[in-house]
Amino acid sequence: MAVRNQDTANFMRDGKKIVGVALNYMDVVKARNVPVPKEPLVFLKPTSSYLREGHPIILPKVFSKVAYEVELGVVIGTRCKNVTKQDAMKYVSGYCLALDLTAQCNLTAARAAGQPWTLGKGFDTSTPVSKFIPFDDVDDPHTLPLWLKVNGEVKQKGCTADLIFKVPDIISYVSKFMTLEPNDLILTGTPNGSDAFKAGDEIECGMAELATLKFQVCGE
Repeated sequence: MAVRNQDTANFMRDGKKIVGVALNYMDVVKARNVPVPKEPLVFLKPTSSYLREGHPIILPKVFSKVAYEVELGVVIGTRCKNVTKQDAMKYVSGYCLALDLTAQCNLTAARAAGQPWTLGKGFDTSTPVSKFIPFDDVDDPHTLPLWLKVNGEVKQKGCTADLIFKVPDIISYVSKFMTLEPNDLILTGTPNGSDAFKAGDEIECGMAELATLKFQVCGE
């Protein structure tokens, strides 16, 4: 049986990988008129993409269109491999509010050519995160409202209740292929409304009463 590890408050410093899940909200599937995924669509981001509040988001000059995506982040507390959905939450130490910034200009071309998403997902400052939220501070990770504003205007508004693959589904699925280790972060997906932003914008987001973030955006 897993013993919940709470020594992951420094996940941003100590984590080895960031696991993202794409197309994981039902409202996004409906808006795009695409089939519901049968399995989680998983990608990886480097930990060098982390960004703390108080530092600006920097848009690389090689990209012409970068979009915001507000998400629930799940922090792994205990090493796990091939875990069941029933046991998956035992390996979670806590959560965070996160942004998964995405270079849509790059991803559109990569998808069309059947190429990886790494460059469009993993650039510096593409994963802004809040402070660690302990497991016991969240009664149910699947009832959390999420919102995002650009320059004070609401752009995204959703709830983790609409996740297609819930947190245990994702952990169990990913652990079939790779070992999840303490301080690894799972980004669970974003609700509908993701769109491009630009240098000079101010991005603000929140998750229930648990966390808020605010970032200024600069060009490289």
